[in-house]
Amino acid sequence: MQAGTAVGNLAGVIGVRPEEAAVVEQLKAGSEEAFAWLISRYQQPLYSLIYRVLPNPGDAADITQEVFVKVFRGIGHFHGEASLRTWIYRIALHEALNQRRWWSRHQRQQVTIDADVDDQHPCASGNLVDTRESPFDAAAHAEVAERVEAALREVPEPFRTVVVLRDIEGFGYEEIAEILDANLGTVKSRLMRGRAHLKNLLAPYMEAASRRPAHPARVVRACSPEEAL
Repeated sequence: MQAGTAVGNLAGVIGVRPEEAAVVEQLKAGSEEAFAWLISRYQQPLYSLIYRVLPNPGDAADITQEVFVKVFRGIGHFHGEASLRTWIYRIALHEALNQRRWWSRHQRQQVTIDADVDDQHPCASGNLVDTRESPFDAAAHAEVAERVEAALREVPEPFRTVVVLRDIEGFGYEEIAEILDANLGTVKSRLMRGRAHLKNLLAPYMEAASRRPAHPARVVRACSPEEAL
């Protein structure tokens, strides 16, 4: 594939995975199309990852933009030791954790008890809601998503990061090991402990939910012609 090939054409085969060497070549050449493709592909997933490390949506958005600046400036030093995706996520996680460490040293996090999780992170519950469900079921699913997001924030680092990378972002164990610069055994141990933390945090909610009375099924009755009048 020639260096001048439009990245838009590469995106058409994204399900099969684009030819990474060609994309990197165009990025190094300063192709605006290549950078636009990179942003469209990674902006939302990177924001989702960073948001789970930094609970403030404004900070998460700022760090996401900073990650792309780092990628643009550093692409010349990328030599393919890891996949492009892994390399980008490694930068994102490094920036997010650095910001979190700075934050913990210089200011206290303000948390409002009436903060609406969906307003801050629209992907948190929307992915779980089936538009064909009843309003009750939709609300129940949204509540579960909010509870999981809230509990996930209480899982200690570095266990939370591994849970996010594996169970939410879908990375393989080897990829996570590359991103975190850790061995495979450490990744699996952290994942097991992170899942255990999350399960313990959600246990009281799940127990309470199991005691709730079942919501009666809605019965839809067609109107007779007389009633319709």
